Amino acid sequence: MADGLLEGGGLGSEAMAPEPELPGWAAEEELERLEKGLFENEDSCSDCSDHVKPGSSLQSFVPEGKAHFPEMFQTSQLLFYERFRAYQDYILADCKASEVKEFTAEFLEKVLEPSGWRAVWHTNVFEVLVEVTDVDFAALKAVVRLADPYLCESQVSTFTLECMKELLDLKEYRLPLQELWVVFDDSGLFDQTALAIEHVRFFYQNIWRTWDEEEEDEYDYFVRCVEPRLRLHYDILEDRVPSGLIADYQNLLTQCEESYRKFLNLRSSLSNCNSDSEQENISMVEGLKLYSEIEQLKQKLKLIENPLLRYVFGYQKNSNIQAKGIRPNGQKVTHVVSSTMTTGLLQSLLRDRLCPEPCKEEIEIQFHSDPLSAINACYEGDTVIVCPGHYVVHGAFSIADSIELEGYGLPDDIVIEKRGKGDTFVDCTGADIKISSIKFVQHDAVEGILIIHRGKTTLENCVLQCETTGVTVRTSAEFLMKNSDLYGAKGAGIEIYPGSKCTLSDNGIHHCKEGILIKDFLDEHYDIPKISMVNNVIHNNEGYGVVLVKPTIFSDLQEDAQDETEENKAPKVQTSGEANVAERVDLEELIQCATGKMELYARAELSEQVEGNCEIVNELVAASTQKGQMKKKRLSELGITQADDNLMSQEMFVSIVGNQFKWNGKGSFGTFLF
Repeated sequence: MADGLLEGGGLGSEAMAPEPELPGWAAEEELERLEKGLFENEDSCSDCSDHVKPGSSLQSFVPEGKAHFPEMFQTSQLLFYERFRAYQDYILADCKASEVKEFTAEFLEKVLEPSGWRAVWHTNVFEVLVEVTDVDFAALKAVVRLADPYLCESQVSTFTLECMKELLDLKEYRLPLQELWVVFDDSGLFDQTALAIEHVRFFYQNIWRTWDEEEEDEYDYFVRCVEPRLRLHYDILEDRVPSGLIADYQNLLTQCEESYRKFLNLRSSLSNCNSDSEQENISMVEGLKLYSEIEQLKQKLKLIENPLLRYVFGYQKNSNIQAKGIRPNGQKVTHVVSSTMTTGLLQSLLRDRLCPEPCKEEIEIQFHSDPLSAINACYEGDTVIVCPGHYVVHGAFSIADSIELEGYGLPDDIVIEKRGKGDTFVDCTGADIKISSIKFVQHDAVEGILIIHRGKTTLENCVLQCETTGVTVRTSAEFLMKNSDLYGAKGAGIEIYPGSKCTLSDNGIHHCKEGILIKDFLDEHYDIPKISMVNNVIHNNEGYGVVLVKPTIFSDLQEDAQDETEENKAPKVQTSGEANVAERVDLEELIQCATGKMELYARAELSEQVEGNCEIVNELVAASTQKGQMKKKRLSELGITQADDNLMSQEMFVSIVGNQFKWNGKGSFGTFLF
């Protein structure tokens, strides 16, 4: 029946499966599933079948604690590529958001058995066995009746058969397909029905958003929404997304749903009101505010959903690490880390580090076999000295006090390697942390190798072998990196957040996705970062040596852009050399001040180097100019007519000079608009 429909549509000839035949969309998935051993997650249910049933290509299960219910098809363990191909090739294709329901209905008409199958109607309150007598494809609903014998399990003891009949009568015996779990049948006749309903259920639970249909259909819905949300779902399942980012995403999603619900209610009340009353005007203003709020929330959701931008913007993780402060007895301790201690090593330590001057007061020393235990034992002002060796740690370094962590020797001789999956490697929240002469090696990472949440962290003479991103400098944090080598990041080598301060001097940053990524202002209340880059060699990165990521202006700022188009375009025009004379003079003066002694480097053999430094300064000045215009508009709305237009007063540039850019895939500097 359904097979014939699909084969008639040309979808059943791509792959063959054992009898009975499956339609193309299911047969292709099933063949690959059998080859790759799909559906082998033993933890998904309490009673999964250990073998494939005769005639059926799907497994079955009995929900835990519901042994009196019949077995159901196990369809919730589909892999990413199975769902991806089903949505892309057979269900949604190139449809627009407004056409999703129509395309889904057309798909179901081809693959769904219209009657003759049983299912469990599953809700948060009860589960009841029903029989499907018909399917309303356009409404994505099944017409049902209670199965005989009557089987129901409810969390409410007073929920009787009569109550169920009344409920079904109110629903006109029509139930959403996504609330039905198909009862297992070993003939294979209902395999495609179970799979099709699973795809519909998953889509409306994890992909569809109530506001999707009202968004402009600039290009097909699958590319714009389905694919990124599907990838995010599986990245979360496979522990590739930091736990904090997951929490942020869920909170943003909840906020957006609540705001959108309020907006719909407000819009409905306005449509029913024909008067020009003051209350209506107030409601319209409230509606505009809600709309602006929703747009901003949607923008942030899209950033997290997009796999390319997810780690570019990340999230403002709040570290809960508590500083211990000064040790109760006021004593400062030196912690010595060594897997083995020889007399020669001890003598060298005493001479070089522990008591270089005999007249000094006694120093309390504690010995540790691994650096993690030493860090955990530290109080404010302590010092950790790591002796040569290869140390493997499985936990995160959480440094909340002002301490010094130094290697005794060359960085390549003092290696700290992180193994085991986890969100972070080194978290810094202390007021003044110093790390020197250590090589950090990262594996199986979810976040970057070093994150400075707040306070100041100094990294000197270190080597960072990264996995995801390298160093992340969060808002309000300060980072000083000198004479160090950073490489291997799949994201950016260094991420600089708005409102942070970053000083990079005499470092090598190479073989990363991007060298240095400067994040512009997602929220307008953030200050511009303060950046100093001197004599760094940024080379062999896949993308740009330095990239500035800037958001598009939305909501009320879009109106400002329309009213003041030329003004807003001025920074961009300036960088291309087409600004008006007045603006050009101002920016050139600003660049000259910002770069300080850049003319010292303006020799012929260093022309590329100077060009790269100038390019960075020009674009950052342009970005801060645009930021200043946004801030000025905000202050004006609040009744504050004076705004500080002196960009240098914000100390954005300490200096950007002497940096060398070599063999970066896309050049020394680029701008990414999202």
